[in-house]
Amino acid sequence: MTEELLRVDGLCHRFASSAEARWAVQEASLVLHAGEVLAIVGESGSGKSTLLNCIAGRLAPAQGQVRYRTADQRWVDVHALPERERRRLARTEWGFVEQQAAEGLRMNVSAGANVGERLMALGQRHYGSLRDTAREWMERVELEADRVDDSPRAFSGGMRQRLQIARNLVTRPRLVLMDEPTSGLDVSVQAKLLDLIRLLVARLRLSALVVTHDLGVARLLAHRTLVMQRGRIVEQGLTDRVLDDPQHPYTQLLVASVVAP
Repeated sequence: MTEELLRVDGLCHRFASSAEARWAVQEASLVLHAGEVLAIVGESGSGKSTLLNCIAGRLAPAQGQVRYRTADQRWVDVHALPERERRRLARTEWGFVEQQAAEGLRMNVSAGANVGERLMALGQRHYGSLRDTAREWMERVELEADRVDDSPRAFSGGMRQRLQIARNLVTRPRLVLMDEPTSGLDVSVQAKLLDLIRLLVARLRLSALVVTHDLGVARLLAHRTLVMQRGRIVEQGLTDRVLDDPQHPYTQLLVASVVAP
C-alpha cells in the first residue's frame, strides 16, 4: 500500500440561515493514498461538494480535521495553516477543477495567460518559456496551440474545461480536487474529457478526489468510491465492489436507478 497523502477525520459542517441551521456534512472520515483516485458520489444535496470544499480549505468545518502530507513529508492541519500558507498550497501542490469552468478560469485574459499564471506563482518569469509551456499544455489537453492568445470566452464549454484542467495540472500538483468535472457537457464531449482526465492522472501519477453524481464517471476514473447520503458517508470501498455489490440500501437505490430500463 502506498503512503497516505490525505486524512480526513470526523469532519462536520453546518449551513446556517435565518430559518434553520442544518448539517451538510456529518462525521465524515476518509483516507487518500498517493497515486489514488477516490470518487465521492451521491444525489444532489447529499453533501459531497460541501465535503470537497471543506477538504480544500474553502469552507471551515464546525469540527473535525483535514491533514495533508506535504512534498517535504510534513503532516499539516489544513485548517490550522495561516491563510497565506493555505493559498500557497493551493497554487503549488494542489489543483481544484470547478464544476463551471468559467469559475476556475480568468475569463478576461488569454488562454495562455490562464495556464502561465500558476507557473508565475512559482517564480517563473521568462515570457518565452511561459508561452511555450502554455502551448505545450494546450496540446496535452487537445486544444490547438495556436489559440494560445484567444480568450476563454471564445471556447466551447468542453474546451474551457480542458483549459481549466491544463491550468491546474501545469504545476504538476500532487493532489487534484474535481467538482463534477463533466457536468453540463454533451455526452460525446463528456466521454472525450473523461478519457483525457484518466490519461493525465495515470501519466502524471496524480492523487485525486472526484465529486460526481454520475456512477459511470466513478467507475471509469476511481480506484475507490464513497457514497454520501444526507451529509453522511454511508458506504465506501473499491469502486467495482461498491457499484457491483452495494451493501447499503441507499447505494443499492443509486445503482438500481442507473441500470433500470
